[in-house]
Amino acid sequence: MNAKTKALQLFRSGYNCAQAVVGALAQTHQFDEELALGLSCGFGAGMGRLQETCGAVTGAFMVIGLNSYRKFTDPVARKEHAYPVIREFNRRFTELHRTTCCRELLHCDLLTEEGRQYARNNNLHETVCEKLILDSIQIINELVTR
Repeated sequence: MNAKTKALQLFRSGYNCAQAVVGALAQTHQFDEELALGLSCGFGAGMGRLQETCGAVTGAFMVIGLNSYRKFTDPVARKEHAYPVIREFNRRFTELHRTTCCRELLHCDLLTEEGRQYARNNNLHETVCEKLILDSIQIINELVTR
C-alpha cells in the first residue's frame, strides 16, 4: 500500500491528521510506526484542537526531523539539515493553501460545538483535511530522501 492510501486509511479509521502523515511514512522512512503514532497523538486539529499549525504540517515536520536524525549523528548537523527542509516544506504548503493555520484552513472554531457541527455538516475532514494530508505527503516525498 502506498503512503497516500495508508494515510487516508489511518485518518478515516480515527487517527488525526498528524498521525495519518507520520504513520503512513513510518515504514518508508524506517522509523517505528507505533511510537510515531503515539508521539503525534496530540498534534491533530492544529495541536490539541487549538487550531494553530495544521496537524498534517506538524506531522510532516516530525518526519523531516526523524529523517535528519537518522542521517546525522551530530545534534547540530541534525538541526542544520532539518531546518531548511522544514522551511521549504512550509513554503510549498503555504503556496498551495495560503496558510498552515488549521483555523484558517477550516474556517471554523473546533473548540466550539457550533464549529464542530459546521465541520461535520460541511464534510471538512473529507473535503479539506484529506487534501492537506495528501499534499503534505506529496511535499515530503519531493523533499526528503530516505
